[in-house]
Amino acid sequence: MVQIVVAGGSGEVAQEVINALVATKKHDITIFSRKVTEVRDSNRHGVTWRQVNYENKVELVAALQGVDTVLSFIQLLHDPGNKAQKSLIDAAVIAGVKRFAPSEWGSCSGVGMPWWTGKDEVKEYLRKVNENKKVLEYCLFQPGLFLNYLATPHKTSKHLTPLNTFIDIHNRRAIVVEGHDPIMTFTTIQDMAAVVAQAVEFEGEWPVVGGIRGNSLPVSKIIEIAEQVRGGPFEVDTVKFEDLEVGNLTTSWKLEARHHSVTDEEAADMLKGVLVGMLLSSAKGAWNISDEWNQLLPDYRFTDMSQFLGEIWQEKA
Repeated sequence: MVQIVVAGGSGEVAQEVINALVATKKHDITIFSRKVTEVRDSNRHGVTWRQVNYENKVELVAALQGVDTVLSFIQLLHDPGNKAQKSLIDAAVIAGVKRFAPSEWGSCSGVGMPWWTGKDEVKEYLRKVNENKKVLEYCLFQPGLFLNYLATPHKTSKHLTPLNTFIDIHNRRAIVVEGHDPIMTFTTIQDMAAVVAQAVEFEGEWPVVGGIRGNSLPVSKIIEIAEQVRGGPFEVDTVKFEDLEVGNLTTSWKLEARHHSVTDEEAADMLKGVLVGMLLSSAKGAWNISDEWNQLLPDYRFTDMSQFLGEIWQEKA
């Protein structure tokens, strides 16, 4: 049994991971929340909620006593200066927590995505924590993009909101960057959650970079698979890399579905920024994920993109 704290545990990705942990029926899980009004699911075995103040380090240290592993899903957009996450890291060290996973759960780099620059800052903060001697084992869990997003608008997991990407299978269209055919990693959120559930029990040392590689393919191949499952060619817009670098986006369509954390007022600018950032970051290699956890868990079988998309669109097209 592992004593686990999930920080930011009311979020969608966190809830998927919590479900996978609960399914093992092995662990005691405490969900940290800033709000006492968060919905409590009292039917889940071994799960409790605790309201915390991330600005009160004494309180955090007390709350982390006896905890083996902290999984952070703190929303970066709601954590200016990464104050909450840094405070959580400091408290984990003082409390003697063995393992820590910062709020990564995506790309291997924040390049081209200004809304994720905080991730690189937290990585550096963790590196400095162990600069003189190792006091905290940590892992940057990086699954790439969730394959579930390619099923949008269809919901393919309990909690994850369907979101658009620059490959829109539903509307048979895609956007590519001229002169670039980058490798993209897509992993289902269920596979990522299952890997994390195994990782908390892993007896060896966690890798600092924890790549989870479900499917890693060039964009051209992903479009080819998409065209096969939809039974016809896609309309493909091409954008110039240099235009993206200055924020210009000249495409026949834009992203539509937004994350619930983005307000209506923020949506238009955010959706344009996300699309530009996704295209730019992919061209710069931010979604070409490594395979550390694939190597450490060689018996795990990841969901195949062609099979997953074929089943979705055969049933729902």
